[in-house]
Amino acid sequence: MSKIDAVDDQESDDGSEPTGPSRIIRPFTKNGKNPSNAISNAKYNPFTFLPIILYEQFKFFINLYFLLVALSQIVPALRIGYLSSYVLPLAFVLFVTMSKEALDDIARRRRDAESNKEAYEVLGKADMVRSRDLKVGDLIIINKDQRVPADVILLKSSEVTGESFIRTDQLDGETDWKLRIACPLTQSLPDDLLSNVTITATPPTKSIHHFLGRLQLDSANLPLSIDNTMWANTVLASGHAIGCVIYTGSETRQAMNTSKARGKTGLLELEINSLSKILCICVFLLSLLLVGLSGFHGQWYVSIFRFLVLFSSIIPVSLRVNLDLGKSVYAYLIEHDKAIPETIVRTSTIPEDLGRIEYLLTDKTGTLTQNDMELKKIHVGTVSYAGEAMDEVANYVSGEGQNTRSRRDIGVRVRDLVFALAVCHNVTPVYEDGESSYQAASPDEIAIVKWTESVGLVLAKRDRQSIVLSYAGSKAEQHLEILQIFPFSSETKRMGIVVRDVEKDEITFFEKGADSIMGKIVQKNDWLEEETGNMAREGLRTLVIGRKKLTAEAYNFFLEKYTAASLVLKDREGEMQRVVSEYLEKDLDLLGLTGVEDKLQENVKPSLELLRNAGIKIWMLTGDKVETARCVAVSAKLVPRGQYIHTIAGMNRPELAFDQLDYLRTKGDCCLLIDGESLSMFLSNYEKEFIEVAVTLPAVIACRCSPTQKAEIAKLIKTFTKKRVCCIGDGGNDVSMIQAADVGVGIVGKEGKQASLAADFSILQFCYLTKLLVWHGRNSYKQSAKLAQFIIHRGLIISVAQAVYSMQSGFEPIALYQGLLLVGYATIYTMMPVFSLVLDRDVDENVAELYPELYKELTEGKSLSYLTFFVWVLISVYQGAIIQGLASVFVGLDYESFMNMVAVGFTAILLNELLMVAMEVITWNKIMIACEIVTFTAYVASIPFLTDYYDLNYFLTGDFYWQTAAATGASLVPIWLVKVIKRRVRPPTYAKVRQR
Repeated sequence: MSKIDAVDDQESDDGSEPTGPSRIIRPFTKNGKNPSNAISNAKYNPFTFLPIILYEQFKFFINLYFLLVALSQIVPALRIGYLSSYVLPLAFVLFVTMSKEALDDIARRRRDAESNKEAYEVLGKADMVRSRDLKVGDLIIINKDQRVPADVILLKSSEVTGESFIRTDQLDGETDWKLRIACPLTQSLPDDLLSNVTITATPPTKSIHHFLGRLQLDSANLPLSIDNTMWANTVLASGHAIGCVIYTGSETRQAMNTSKARGKTGLLELEINSLSKILCICVFLLSLLLVGLSGFHGQWYVSIFRFLVLFSSIIPVSLRVNLDLGKSVYAYLIEHDKAIPETIVRTSTIPEDLGRIEYLLTDKTGTLTQNDMELKKIHVGTVSYAGEAMDEVANYVSGEGQNTRSRRDIGVRVRDLVFALAVCHNVTPVYEDGESSYQAASPDEIAIVKWTESVGLVLAKRDRQSIVLSYAGSKAEQHLEILQIFPFSSETKRMGIVVRDVEKDEITFFEKGADSIMGKIVQKNDWLEEETGNMAREGLRTLVIGRKKLTAEAYNFFLEKYTAASLVLKDREGEMQRVVSEYLEKDLDLLGLTGVEDKLQENVKPSLELLRNAGIKIWMLTGDKVETARCVAVSAKLVPRGQYIHTIAGMNRPELAFDQLDYLRTKGDCCLLIDGESLSMFLSNYEKEFIEVAVTLPAVIACRCSPTQKAEIAKLIKTFTKKRVCCIGDGGNDVSMIQAADVGVGIVGKEGKQASLAADFSILQFCYLTKLLVWHGRNSYKQSAKLAQFIIHRGLIISVAQAVYSMQSGFEPIALYQGLLLVGYATIYTMMPVFSLVLDRDVDENVAELYPELYKELTEGKSLSYLTFFVWVLISVYQGAIIQGLASVFVGLDYESFMNMVAVGFTAILLNELLMVAMEVITWNKIMIACEIVTFTAYVASIPFLTDYYDLNYFLTGDFYWQTAAATGASLVPIWLVKVIKRRVRPPTYAKVRQR
């Protein structure tokens, strides 16, 4: 419960902090209007369900067309046959869709209800309070493993130090525990006095990594930062805590960062929608032609509408249902493929796009590499240590091996570096169930602390105020007081700490960071740039470590300035950093350099080579430095050894850009390596020209890239090439890129599940991507294309037969097939065999991976194109015309023979469809054979019940059988001969491969 006042305006900090009035929050005070804390992830409510569902369905042309056809049957003059023949198919489609959406939304509401009913203890209230009823200003008690129900300020922890650990994997996807600290003012207060505090907080914002606030108790004033917060949906990992609610419901960080995933429509679906419009035009022209041939007499416009209804089956209402069911089959096959375990399909609407990828944008760390760090090398200016030489480092740490003056000098430098590495970090040792481990936000830091332990300097204890180091082989311990910590950020690219040696009473500032930043902070030297380059060429991630000893007076002067800056609400972080830069980050002693290796993921090399042979152009986008990116690109075989890599780095002058673009156009076959600064310049000044050149290159490596740049590149490639783009990554910084892609793939990695949860497909390893594309993508696209063509053929052939009969009957809009025949034709009699085509395979799995060149054909979209569409239209026109023409010749067109003509024509069309499916099948399986047999049996078994349409006595005569056989043979034999000749003269690529 809070009172909200406008106290001052906040300045935006790169979008992380909002503008507007701050809030003053006092516990147990009547508050202003704040949103309810109830969680609601439901997409619909009782009032919006029907309108939204109908809009989503009828924005597709096919459904809209059939809605108009169904509505036309309400008008008696336009009605043809039974109303149910047109209403039931559309109603079935809508029922299936609405049922699926309703069940999904009910499941969401149940999950929401579980969260909203969670009970919490609130200070000052006798009864437990449900999560949904919590208010701003409530002081809540949170226990271990309990979800934090709203955004709170941590006031008190069960730990004496005020420390609490939280798990944030459900907020940011990162699996490492995060340390949070209670405000010192409130940590020592009795619970009943906590209500005396006043909290000033900035307005709600999306940023989960930034917070500015102030806590006041009587006359005392302390700043609040991100370290004092626990955001909603995080989990308390240790002890228990008391927090004050500052944001609820839609104003929490969790809610503000939860956006509805944009609906993705597959390229194949868009192509089918375009073809459906062409079919609609054909239907209208055919109706107009028939009425025109009859002379436009009488109410000719009514006749046009009646013909439109008669030919409505040309645009099959079941097309989208069949395609959606096919997508479900593909998703099932992907998720149950034992070769790519734990793969999850999160977006089931675009599996066909897996077979159409032409550009792959990949992250490096954790995607191509394992994000499994190991410190491999250190350098102290005159000597470096790696491999077995690390034993010598351990001797130096223990005080051994320093028997000469030169070795004593080296030993000191080594000990200083190891000590700095053991102190300058945010790693916390955790002891649970008798086992110890390390927790930190960065795997690099854990790797370094593990290394210092391996050479004899162990991080024994760490809390907010102190560090205890122990020396292996002795009981000696060194106690350090933590005076200040300056955390690493993507903006500063460095991390610093000020500590005081308790025994010696010495104050020291340690800092480590990227060479590009630290090179300007440490004292001048003649080896740093060369050695960072050498390590980067070895594929190592480098850190520069510096040190500065401080007098008590110098530190106190700094502290005074820093404290004043920390209380500023306007650009607080900028002011604090300026103080650090001015008073600490000058002329640091250069202690050394470390190189950490990030191992390549399993089977990355053959995977990238296979994808490149499949015609996919691969871009690697990373935040690492130029040399590291180059080295990984070569070692992973993203770039073949020996291929020229053209490097553009540090370019900020637009006038030089055209020379570079001209060179790339001329060279053509080289790969491009570009840094973030140069990339920003190109995208700001020559966006179109740069992308047009870059997409023609065999590979592009962009280093020092920000998440925003990654997403922008994905969008630009999509915009300028109109090709399908796939993005893959494993970390929170890859989410923007993944969501911007046509197909987003997330890897469940050491950085958590954030990328995986935001992606369309979730996999465990990069190498799984090859099978996902060249096998599952191939099958999804080719079989969906074949399925769509057959469904169109199925509707078109029966409409052509209707058109022929209309011509034979004096251009009268009289239905040839109606009622159960029409409904049964699209469902019971043909659906199973046609749908079973989703199980067909043109090549075996091992062949698809052995010949990745087969994938190139898919990207050209030849499986379903205007050419193949018009070929199938011609086949349908021929078959429909020959079957109806022969049926009318064999049986006659008089009224008495109508039912017999229907029996011959409909049976021939049905047999034609079953045999056409059989002709198109490449790889038979038991399900496909069963579908053919069961469907034909179902038709034969249903004949006795079709007395309204057939004269059953005619089925007992020999005429029926020879007439049906002749009509069926005439429709199939020419098509079969053409297929045989074509396969002999110009066999498809997959057929050539199968023969090999």
